[in-house]
Amino acid sequence: MAENNNIGFWQKLINIDRRWIYLAIGIIVFVPILIPLGLPVYVTSEVEAVFNRVDSLPPGSIVMLPMEYDPATMAELQPMAYAILRHCFSKNLKVITTALQIDGVTIIRNDLAKIAAEYNKKIGEDYVFLGYKPYPGIVILNMGEDFRKPFPRDYYGTPLDSLPMMKGVRNYSNCAMIIDINATSGVDYWINYAHTRYQADLAIGVTAVMATDYYAFLSSKQIFGLIGGLKGAAEYEKLINHPDFAAKAMDVQSIAHSAIVIFIIIGNVAYFASRGKKRE
Repeated sequence: MAENNNIGFWQKLINIDRRWIYLAIGIIVFVPILIPLGLPVYVTSEVEAVFNRVDSLPPGSIVMLPMEYDPATMAELQPMAYAILRHCFSKNLKVITTALQIDGVTIIRNDLAKIAAEYNKKIGEDYVFLGYKPYPGIVILNMGEDFRKPFPRDYYGTPLDSLPMMKGVRNYSNCAMIIDINATSGVDYWINYAHTRYQADLAIGVTAVMATDYYAFLSSKQIFGLIGGLKGAAEYEKLINHPDFAAKAMDVQSIAHSAIVIFIIIGNVAYFASRGKKRE
């Protein structure tokens, strides 16, 4: 009788309605959103290298921050853009931004304005948004000669020469570094042209699935730092001591992955236990 009950228990686990599993995962994911767990985030050297380089700059230095993401990839890249912008503005650094992915121009404009407002930064004085131009490879090459070649005016139609921040700023040589936040293969243009041709110091922030392709460039020192996906964004948030969306998302991701692994283990144990009992 006990054996039959045992068989019944394992069989019930195998036959459980999958909707209960979906419900359990939903609850597990929802709780850390409401109540952040603050799970530890370990900072990698490639992310810390970006932070250290930005942190070492004197006030007034210019950081070029191309932001090239769209609605499909903003969940991963927007948090790192926020973190880097907060770091730059908190240190009174100047920021030049482009948006060379057409689907993301409005998003980038709003993101830049949102973080600038947190620090009372003024457009044209503390940051400049150049906007979008087609053919990113050509645009990046031309900016290496003079920002005014592809962008005689900023996104809002103001001539660059009339912007206080752009006085005396001609090209990449006037920027302390470039940090390209990019969800496309266009990041290769920044490596090949901005760094290789014009010798600009370059770091990149990419989606998690792209990150593995660019560690070779980190090893060859063509880039000095690499921020990969939500994990990289959470690391940067930790370094600036400003946990935000990425930190919460890593809590959710960690708990959800752990729950899935536990369900897989339980499912396998139930399967083999019930099969063994049937053979007996």
